[in-house]
Amino acid sequence: MAYPVPGTREPFLATRRLDAWWLAPLAMGISFIVFIIYATWSALHPMGDDPVTYHVQTNYVSPFFSPDLSKFIPGFTWSPALLILWIPAGFRLTCYYGRKAYYRSLTFSPSACAVGKGQREYKGERALPWILNNLHRYFLYIITALVIFHWIHFFDAFRFDGHFGMRLGTLVVAADTIFLTLYVTSCHSLRHLVGGKIDCYSCAAAGMARHHAWKGVSILNDKHNLYFWLSLFTVGFADLYIRMISSGCWQDVRFF
Repeated sequence: MAYPVPGTREPFLATRRLDAWWLAPLAMGISFIVFIIYATWSALHPMGDDPVTYHVQTNYVSPFFSPDLSKFIPGFTWSPALLILWIPAGFRLTCYYGRKAYYRSLTFSPSACAVGKGQREYKGERALPWILNNLHRYFLYIITALVIFHWIHFFDAFRFDGHFGMRLGTLVVAADTIFLTLYVTSCHSLRHLVGGKIDCYSCAAAGMARHHAWKGVSILNDKHNLYFWLSLFTVGFADLYIRMISSGCWQDVRFF
């Protein structure tokens, strides 16, 4: 694509690319929209007869409703998911990879490399709402607590009537827990926090330990985009699966 004249608006989606460049942003855009619609619907429609109750007739707990903070707010009558979902939503929306994905697929800024975005200039993230992306590191601190609750529910998924066991739902909860953990621990902000900001490891306190931690997170960080999508799918499917078996629409397959 030829470079536009400075000060002029480049044609929207103008490009000389001959490949199907639009497939990736289209798939990402559809995935985002479907997940947002389902998550919103699920948050507004808790499971069970009690509109505030998120527990079901199983030992599984939906990740959309955990932990139940409504227990600590007297008189709270809305869905408890409304107290929780803003945390993972904020973490994903401010995620470094997440920004790239939805910038391209939902805001077309740009939709792909060498494809015109129709803007006069790039203004960066210096004004609302994009400046809120700087809160990502703080969302990292908060979502770490949610990961801990996911692991608690992971171990609970092996208990049935006081006995150890495994069912298909156990594997669904396990997939959600593992991929969410990988997504959070591969975070760019965590990589910077554990050692990315150090210029001299041998000069810093616990420098070698922090260097090893940085290398470990760097290995995970290389697949951060993959963990983003896998964790997005597994967390949504975990809620759907628990909802279906609690309503009797699906049967939870028992292994032992």
